[in-house]
Amino acid sequence: MEPAGAGAEAGAEAPQGAAAAASPSRRRLLAQLRAKLCTWRILKTILLGQMLSLFICGTAVTSQYLAEQYQVNTPMLQSFINYFLLLLVYTTILAFRTDGDSLLQILKQRWWKYLFLGLADVEANYTIVKAYQYTTLTSVQLLDCFGIPVLMALSWFILRARYRLIHFIAVAVCLLGVGTMVGADILAGRQDSEGSDVVIGDVLVLLGASLYAISNVSEEYIVKNLSRVEFLGMVGLFGTIISGLQLAIVEHRDIMRIQWNWKIALLFAVFALCMFGLYSFMPVVIKVTSATSVNLGILTADLYSLFFGLFLFYYKFSGLYILSFVIIMVGFILYCSTPTRTAEPTAVPQPRSTGLDNAGLKLEENDSQTPAVTVQFTREESVVVSTD
Repeated sequence: MEPAGAGAEAGAEAPQGAAAAASPSRRRLLAQLRAKLCTWRILKTILLGQMLSLFICGTAVTSQYLAEQYQVNTPMLQSFINYFLLLLVYTTILAFRTDGDSLLQILKQRWWKYLFLGLADVEANYTIVKAYQYTTLTSVQLLDCFGIPVLMALSWFILRARYRLIHFIAVAVCLLGVGTMVGADILAGRQDSEGSDVVIGDVLVLLGASLYAISNVSEEYIVKNLSRVEFLGMVGLFGTIISGLQLAIVEHRDIMRIQWNWKIALLFAVFALCMFGLYSFMPVVIKVTSATSVNLGILTADLYSLFFGLFLFYYKFSGLYILSFVIIMVGFILYCSTPTRTAEPTAVPQPRSTGLDNAGLKLEENDSQTPAVTVQFTREESVVVSTD
């Protein structure tokens, strides 16, 4: 005869067995969902990075067209137009805010920080463009990659980013792709000029790459902890002031020599729109990914410029360009496949026992007008302060 509780126990075990049987299928479903999300995140990062590369390509092509077809070399004027557009749009938005993040509040609290950020950003743009007058395209392309290890080092110490082995391998693969691209340039005969002073040009490239790294790390910190509009508004404000002063000093004669027509004006307009789009869109991409990931993704900008140059400037094509693009994209995908982690800030150790001698502040006994202060550490490690 079966015990009275046997049927109930059997009935209770049946759902547990069903749940156990359904558990592997649930795990498989979750694993598939995670894989799809990871794939979508990598794909989105690739697409966003290539959009930035196209913006950079637009600025490079228009600048080269102005220089080769119309002998117009005014990098500071072109930068000034971009900063002025940022000022008109984003600084105006800050000016009409009424909360704690208004323009006046930001200037009172952090004006000197944005002054240095604007100076770094303006001079980064200027030194890289200026370097082309002294050194070769090969040197600029190779040494410009110096900004990536500088950026990773700054992210390690300032943003507390922690990298895995695969990230360093991915960066090495991307730099190999850049080396392949430079080799293709040499074989295609794009290195006709040796530059007037290679040493000065190389130093300018290294300086510009380092300044770009400082600007990008600051941008990542601001957009992830403050706001995108604040970054763009402050860079627009101080960038306009700094580039305007530098423009008046170093380029006023070059501007007077420009023979203006509608084609030159159109090229300036396209350059300004591409640069404005790059500055407006890059904080969005950095907030989704990171400054290092963005800088790896935009290594393909030179290749897009080359493809346009095949039709505009009659460059010679080499199969190594396709190979370099593939290598850079492989390294970029490797880097994005594993997210970096952020180190937790170190906490100050607290005493674990109560009633410790000298745990509070000791005041002068002869100061009768100062209230006594007692500091007590509770078991939950919180601090209780009381005054008599």
